[in-house]
Amino acid sequence: MIDWARIKQLRDEVGASEFDEVVNIFLDEVQEVIGRLRTDTHRVSFDQNLHFLKGSALSLGFQSLAKLCQDGERHSAQGNSKSVDLDSIVQVFEESAAEFKSDLGKIS
Repeated sequence: MIDWARIKQLRDEVGASEFDEVVNIFLDEVQEVIGRLRTDTHRVSFDQNLHFLKGSALSLGFQSLAKLCQDGERHSAQGNSKSVDLDSIVQVFEESAAEFKSDLGKIS
């Protein structure tokens, strides 16, 4: 679900002091985009929002979320946005965020 090597790499790149801020920005932005996806009832901008989520998820090592967003982005770009299971995307984000918060202190 989480690529811990990617998280360690990111923490090393930005520094431990900036890492918490990067994480908080990521979590806030994901919540904001999920809100946009939920209100986009006609799914007009679905592929763009899923693309953003995919990139954000990859940068922070949320592999399962990135995969779901990639699949959803592809379906949306092909005109099949109604087939995207937004509830699954939200659930995987919430599970990934919980695992991330729970296990972050365990990485060296």
